[in-house]
Amino acid sequence: MPNRNSWLSVILLFGVLNMTKPASAQALIPHTLQLNSAQLEQQGLSLAQEAAQLAQFQQYELALPRARLATQLAPKNFQAWFLLGGLYLQSDEIDKGIAALQQAKSLNANESTILFALGSAYFQKQLYEQAIAEIQAGLKIKPNVPEALFDLGNAYYKLRKFPEAIASYEKAIAAEAKFWPALTNIGLIKYEQGDIDGAITMWRKSVELDKEAAEPQLALAVALYAKGDREQGIALGEAALRSDDRYANVDFLKENLWGDRLIQDAQKLLATPRIQATIAQAQEQRSQQQQRPPR
Repeated sequence: MPNRNSWLSVILLFGVLNMTKPASAQALIPHTLQLNSAQLEQQGLSLAQEAAQLAQFQQYELALPRARLATQLAPKNFQAWFLLGGLYLQSDEIDKGIAALQQAKSLNANESTILFALGSAYFQKQLYEQAIAEIQAGLKIKPNVPEALFDLGNAYYKLRKFPEAIASYEKAIAAEAKFWPALTNIGLIKYEQGDIDGAITMWRKSVELDKEAAEPQLALAVALYAKGDREQGIALGEAALRSDDRYANVDFLKENLWGDRLIQDAQKLLATPRIQATIAQAQEQRSQQQQRPPR
């Protein structure tokens, strides 16, 4: 499934890029000048804009100090704190991200995206009850956000509250019919519950919605291989791993909420000679691409 923070970064950047802009672009004002609070806040907003633009290009190391300074210059601007929290989350500094997002929440408790971001952060800290509380609070303000409903489903999943998880995933699909990650995760639950055919149905639907998505394709391959359709299972597995060979890693599968039964069956497929050869080729191609100098 997609990185759980990929949608979050878009929301964060959208919020900051739409904050009230300064009247005119300015260079940094020499520190020897006496600045009033309005000028300081304007400078902070300029820095926040610059940080957001850097973050769009994943230049988080450059964006973070600007965002930190923005919160110092405009400490009452919730969007600056929101941006800082999002950048910390993208940089895997979860505790700092939560602290910044809590500050944003204290300044504007009615902004749903802050609550959704906090929910995502608590999920990463494995604080699933707190994640659920924040996401539910955000959904009361802005319901039917598929990504938030998906995150809510994942938190229920981790607590093994499967009926609640499926209900949240179904709401995400109702809000966005082509939201294949929710279909995929319903399949994960069904597989662990022994409903193999039900899981296969979910994964076929996911693949129909996005033929390039590696996860449902590999899950479908595993299920078919386990049921005895080994040729089709291997063929689908090869296609999935050529698309994204990270799914050959058991730890990566666990991060994506694959259960014990599906992982055990996946290991049987992954151990076959053809799949092993595909993994080796995919890893070699990725290594070569990483070694190529940027144009």
